Amino acid sequence: MYLELFKLHELPFRLSPDPQFLFLSKQHARAKAYMESTVWFTDGFVVITGEIGAGKTTLIETFLHELQTDAVVAQINQTQLSPTAFLQTVLVQFGFSPFSMKKPEVLATLNQFLVEQHVSGRKVLLIVDEAQNLSHRVLEEVRMLSGIETTKEKALRIILAGQPELNDKLNSPELVQLAQRVRLRFHLTALTQDETGAYIDHRLEVAGSQGRRIFADDTYATIYKYTGGVPRLVNTLCDTCLMAAFGRDQDTVTAADLDAAIQELQWVEFSAGTNRMRIPALDHTLPSHTGTGQTVGRILLASEGKTVMERDLKPGRLVIGRTPDNDLQIDSKFISRHHCQIVTQADSCLIEDLNSTNGIYVQSKRVRRYNLNDGDVVQVGQHEIMYIDERVPRMRGLSDTAETELPEKPRAD
Repeated sequence: MYLELFKLHELPFRLSPDPQFLFLSKQHARAKAYMESTVWFTDGFVVITGEIGAGKTTLIETFLHELQTDAVVAQINQTQLSPTAFLQTVLVQFGFSPFSMKKPEVLATLNQFLVEQHVSGRKVLLIVDEAQNLSHRVLEEVRMLSGIETTKEKALRIILAGQPELNDKLNSPELVQLAQRVRLRFHLTALTQDETGAYIDHRLEVAGSQGRRIFADDTYATIYKYTGGVPRLVNTLCDTCLMAAFGRDQDTVTAADLDAAIQELQWVEFSAGTNRMRIPALDHTLPSHTGTGQTVGRILLASEGKTVMERDLKPGRLVIGRTPDNDLQIDSKFISRHHCQIVTQADSCLIEDLNSTNGIYVQSKRVRRYNLNDGDVVQVGQHEIMYIDERVPRMRGLSDTAETELPEKPRAD
């Protein structure tokens, strides 16, 4: 990697939410203060919203890292649950094994636990990330939990964090009672241009730059232009810039490196729209079905030799990871929050490791980037991803099973 060249001791632009890299803009500082207020107030119920990549999860991790020891926390990240499954998940976070319990027993156990913790002088906090995926029925259960109280205060503090759709749900007539219980609401916006530059320098400083200017002065405005100040997009672009400079064996990122990174990512200016990917022009040497927006390939996700999911690939980027904010979620402890991405163009498809813990492997060899060919199998944690190139002519008469059967699982070195 490029750490030695840039004299850094760790990767500065990882996508994983690391509290030590948190940059407290005015917006982020205010959102963090709102989270902390759930502990200060006896009726703490806070809702934090923000666009994808705005830094909500990093704020949560920082808040938990700094939380006092007399607090008991249930942190929920998987939110596509039934009401009973959600309540069971909360109990699991508190150390119970409730899966044989029916809903009345789950509620009784949870109520008793909250009262016992209050008597012991401990504060109990429920944090739900990606809360926009909660159904109305589950949100109604959250409302009921928020109503559990002792003689003087609520027994449960609650933080809901999610994308802007969460506000739409809370504003619906069906959830007016829940909305009335929310003490504070805050929408986390993107960084300003000045904050974006300070954010880049902050992360480099934490990673060990010691004040050295690694990005040329004329790159900052362009980085903001293509990321809109969204922290996750800034991380992706800056990491790609560092790789471009590393490829030239230069320890400073220039405007030329930035241009190369933008071309590699196929990005358009942020103000051009929410679609982060430039749709490649139609290649008239290819069959007509591979034109703009059309499927040019697909992937099969397998576990223990069995296909568990299939996904079409169109020109653009598909991010794969453990958390629900990914385009393709793999719920496994062997998968990083944002593990890898597949970048599809009209004439190529590339898989790239996003600085994951366990990496990606092709033919038992760990790779950072790899151009996929028809039939390639990539090992991702304990799962396999098989790439099918839809532009490759296939023999007629083959069954779907014969055509897509996965080869034997690659062995580790």
